[in-house]
Amino acid sequence: MNQFLQHMNTHRPAAFLYSVMILAVLSGCASSSAKPEGGAPPAPSLPVLKVAEVPATTYREYNAALEGKVNVEIRPQVDGYLDKIFVDEGAYVKEGQPLFRINDRPYREQLSNASALLLAAQANEEKASLEVSRLTPLVQNNVVSDIQLKTATAAYQAAKANVAQAQAQVSNARINLGYTLITAPVSGYIGRIPLKTGSLVGRGETQPLTVLSDVKEVYAYFSMSEVDFLRFKDKTKGNTIADKVKQLPPVELVMADNTIYPEKGRIETMEGQFDKTMGAVSFRAVFPNASGLIRSGNTGKVKIPEAFAAAILVPSEATFELQDKVFVFAVGDSNKVTSKPIRISGKNGNWYFVEKGVSAGEKIVYTGLDRLRDGAVIAPETISLDSLLKARPL
Repeated sequence: MNQFLQHMNTHRPAAFLYSVMILAVLSGCASSSAKPEGGAPPAPSLPVLKVAEVPATTYREYNAALEGKVNVEIRPQVDGYLDKIFVDEGAYVKEGQPLFRINDRPYREQLSNASALLLAAQANEEKASLEVSRLTPLVQNNVVSDIQLKTATAAYQAAKANVAQAQAQVSNARINLGYTLITAPVSGYIGRIPLKTGSLVGRGETQPLTVLSDVKEVYAYFSMSEVDFLRFKDKTKGNTIADKVKQLPPVELVMADNTIYPEKGRIETMEGQFDKTMGAVSFRAVFPNASGLIRSGNTGKVKIPEAFAAAILVPSEATFELQDKVFVFAVGDSNKVTSKPIRISGKNGNWYFVEKGVSAGEKIVYTGLDRLRDGAVIAPETISLDSLLKARPL
């Protein structure tokens, strides 16, 4: 016994460490035996929304290119050096206001020369007329032969023709001289002016002096796909396409910064045939632009409204995209979720209007879709559609 106590005293640190290790193993075994086998993590709690039908207005958006109602290329009608530029780029000009002046000295000389030729021709005409007047009574009195009178009459007719030709040359020279001063054919805004004072210009130039845009009204050109066109044709009243276009409601314009243009427009016309390469047909909408806010070359989106007496609303947060399709997670029996594709007929803000895929009364997961897979079980927390509509009205 004494030997055992002596041995324990001698190896006390090692014995103490050994005892601690045994207690740790026993504690671990006890904890392991206390934990139930096969325990599953609890179902995630996610907000669930019941789909419902409500009266609403949807919008279809189409990318649009904006142009002034009148876009005029200003080109020189005569050749010469650009003497004066009266306007600056971007300036607003009125119809008839001077824009450019081409050096007119050569054309003034041409007018002077043509005027001199006209005076000479008129003098010859007067001389020939006097000769006819002199010979007429002599022929009547058989003093001279009528051949002389006929010759004089022919010379008079030729002199009259020379006068008419000279008058035409004067008119042409005067027109060319007038072309040296280029004025605005319509009121509008001046575009880029690529040439400067002293440049040689002429009728053979490929680029215009500038482009003048009348933007009191602007055209928005947009294309509608064949599917959308067939939908428009089937759902819009009217016997002909022209009648259907007239029945379309006023449209809105979304600017490049996503703000809504304050004036509403109307769709006026559509092209007569589809673009085979694009599979689309072009429409033209017109918007008033008295303030000049829109310029030619701007871009935007045309929003066409469509009213529904009862539309199925789905918030965009409750959807996800996969391979160019839009899906929602529907909640079924035993709170299991299943992904379902939906067809969207329109959009208003963050709300989608569903044409096919879900029905009124079905439940869908509102948020947290990134954590879900088909067949997953959730703990639903119901939220009302009315509360969402109050927070984000249509």
